[in-house]
Amino acid sequence: MPLALLALAIGAFGIGTTEFVIMGLLPEVAADFGVSIPTAGWLVTGYALGVMLGAPFMTALGTRVSRKRMLMALMGLFVLGNLISAVAPVFGVMLAGRVVASLAHGAFFGIGSVVAADMVAPDKKAAAISMMFSGLTVANVVGVPFGTFLGQAVGWRVTFTVVAGLGVVGLLGVAKLIPDLPGPQGVRLRHELAVFKNAQVVLAMAMTVFGFGAVFAVVTYIAPMMTHVAGFADGSVTWLLVLFGLGMVGGNLVGGRYADRAVMPMLYAALVGLGLVLVLFTVTAHSKVLAAITLMLIGALGFATVPPLQKRVLDHAHGAPTLASAVNVGAFNLGNALAAWLGGLVISAGFGYTAPSWVGATLAAVAVALAALSSCLERKERRRTGAAGRDGSGTAAGTVVAGGAPTERPTAVR
Repeated sequence: MPLALLALAIGAFGIGTTEFVIMGLLPEVAADFGVSIPTAGWLVTGYALGVMLGAPFMTALGTRVSRKRMLMALMGLFVLGNLISAVAPVFGVMLAGRVVASLAHGAFFGIGSVVAADMVAPDKKAAAISMMFSGLTVANVVGVPFGTFLGQAVGWRVTFTVVAGLGVVGLLGVAKLIPDLPGPQGVRLRHELAVFKNAQVVLAMAMTVFGFGAVFAVVTYIAPMMTHVAGFADGSVTWLLVLFGLGMVGGNLVGGRYADRAVMPMLYAALVGLGLVLVLFTVTAHSKVLAAITLMLIGALGFATVPPLQKRVLDHAHGAPTLASAVNVGAFNLGNALAAWLGGLVISAGFGYTAPSWVGATLAAVAVALAALSSCLERKERRRTGAAGRDGSGTAAGTVVAGGAPTERPTAVR
């Protein structure tokens, strides 16, 4: 794997840290600004909304800029947003800083996925994407716990200053290590938008929403589940989240490795396994040891879906993949928000703290159904293309039109 992937992983580490560390620092931030915890929660919600909106917007702005320069600009925006948060005199400015930082999130991962895939051989693309996303998973194991500890020990403003410093390191890494790869010739914003007419691109994004949403239906409420149901002490939640993060790291690497061999089988295995483990969690949540093991499996199976889903979007948006890749990253956050809301509904309805596991299992089942539909449509398209090739009609067998720009057909997804 090229050393340049390290620069992308460092940027991903910083972004992952700033996204999740605020959850552990909400009480300190709320007390400092004199607002309630629910009001401070807007720092989480605002960031998620910024990712969803910023992913397509920032990527569209960068269609005429080289991908390397766009990545550098996004890391600069990330640094600026975290510095604003670090020095914010009032809560509104802090929220604005969070939104500014979030605008870089989706576009960085979206463009970074394309760059990572372009730097390696075709049979290593998913592995390269997983290497970049490893920065995000490691952030949950190292960056978030350390940032939370630092903020509680010496002040939350120090945490955001350190995160801004990580952004500077990532910016320098991109500038030094990422090659200035030329973008596809003749591809404009209309070509990027046209790929959304492709049913396979839309289905992959829908799988992202429901598949990864299944994870956050549970993880959002993991603290009360572990303390009230499993019987852990409040102080144990931090190491339980580290355990969850370790599962994410392992699942991401395994998903990247095997998605290069067979995308859909890897996706089926992860989604079906995730649904089954979430059902199992309704039982194992009553045992400390089994609950901890199950939580790690949820992290592993949930993040095992990320490289194959991102690769599938890139495969079917071939020729104009940048915007689709970024929007798919936004789809992860849409799934997170939707699942957290649904999980809260079942708890409020009196079904208990294990009820979100049933919500997550249902969402995973929807993702499996979407995967089956995607496979069915793909088989029909292959048969239609094969028939057209035999009778000499239709588009030439070696090309596919993406947004009006003829491109090489990608290797068939297995």
